[in-house]
Parts: sequence; structure tokens; C-alpha cells
Amino acid sequence: MKNLKGMLLPALVVIAWEVFAIYLGKPTVIPRLEAIVAVLLNPTMTLLGTGTIIDNSIISITRVLTGFLVAFAVAVPLGIMMGYYKPVNDIFDTFMELLRPIPPLAWVPLTLAWFGVGSTSIIFIIFIGAFFPILINTVAGVKEVPNILVEASKTLGCTGINVLRKVIIPAASPSILTGLRVGAGIAWMCVVAAEMLPGSDSGLGYLIMYAYSLSRMDIIVAAMIVIGLIGIVLDRGLRYIQDKKFKWKSMVK
Repeated sequence: MKNLKGMLLPALVVIAWEVFAIYLGKPTVIPRLEAIVAVLLNPTMTLLGTGTIIDNSIISITRVLTGFLVAFAVAVPLGIMMGYYKPVNDIFDTFMELLRPIPPLAWVPLTLAWFGVGSTSIIFIIFIGAFFPILINTVAGVKEVPNILVEASKTLGCTGINVLRKVIIPAASPSILTGLRVGAGIAWMCVVAAEMLPGSDSGLGYLIMYAYSLSRMDIIVAAMIVIGLIGIVLDRGLRYIQDKKFKWKSMVK
């Protein structure tokens, strides 16, 4: 029943889209559903000489995973240290708050100057986009760990790094995972935007911009749908881990 309710709004949007496309009669503005579906049902078909939609999807996913994993590897340890050790937080907090409001795409000129045109620049933009949501949620998760848990662990003989490993990190994990979900979504948006920049020659973002230059709105919409589907799979995977591994979180509220 819940799944049916969830499909109601998309179904209405699809119907309204098709009605409006028929009424307007301009496929270069609003393509018919049959044209969009034709692209989606032929994922191995080369599109405009840019490769297949599968090829471009794999390229974008690889870039997202690379930038996201680097952001995870840097942001989580730093966030734990900032949340648990006040001197570390004092050193990094102001600087991170200065950088955090800067949009990832504002880094593009510097990124192109540092890394040139190519995947490295795109991956760096993804890293910037994913880094701060992961960091902020990690810091918040560590700081919100009840002090009574820390004191109880110390009373039972847990000291130093063991407090961090056995109490702080497990208790902060739900918040960290929330940061990963937010960071993954932003990483996916960043890769598409970065692939639209001059000099890019692959990925779903590039495919969208190239299709736009040729007024192929059917390919644009098909690529957008693929982006949405991949984003859903990514988020649902992280949400599944969150629901399965951290059921205790809802029990202690």
C-alpha cells in the first residue's frame, strides 16, 4: 500500500507530461514519452557519438564513488577528532566554517588551474561537495554522545583510545551515516554539474549538455531519469544500512 501511494504522484506527473507534450507538439521543448522510453529501453545504443547511456553512467558513478570515498576517509576521522578533542575543534572549527558556505562549483577555476581539465578536477569538486556534510554530521554525532556513557565506560576501566573505539564511534555512527547520505546526494549533484563544464568529454552531465546543443530533449530527460534512479539506489542502500544496523537509536529516544 505504501509503495502504491509512493507511485501515485510520479504517475500523475507522467500523465500530465504526456498530455502537455501532445498539446504543445514541440519535441525540442517537451519530448513525448515514447521518445524518452525508446532511449531508456536501449541502454547499449550509442548516443550522439558520446557512448551509450550505460558507459556514461559508469563513468559518472566511478567519479562519484572516488570523490565520495576520499571525502569519507578525510571527513570522518577529522570529525571524530573535532567532536571529541576540544583543542582539535578549536584549531579547525573557524577555518572549516569559513570554507563550508563556499559552493563546490565556486572552486572550479582553482580546480582547473591546479589539476587541469579531466576527471581529477571533477573528482575534487565531488570531494568538496561531499566533505562538509559528512564532517558536520560526524562532529555533531560525537558531541551528542551522552556524557554518562563515557563516564560509565571509564568507570568500567575503558580508557583513552578504547573510549573512542568502543563508545564514541558506535554511539555517533547513526549521525555519521546521516552525513554520508547527505554527502552522497550532494556528490551526485556535483558530478553532473562538473561534467557540464567546458573540457568535459564523458559522463551523464556531458551527455546532457551535448544533447542540449543538438536539441535532443528526449536524451536529456532520459539521462535525468537515470540520474534520479541511481541517486535513489545510492540513498536507499545507505538507508538500509541505517535501518538495519541502528535500530537501537529509535529505542533510546
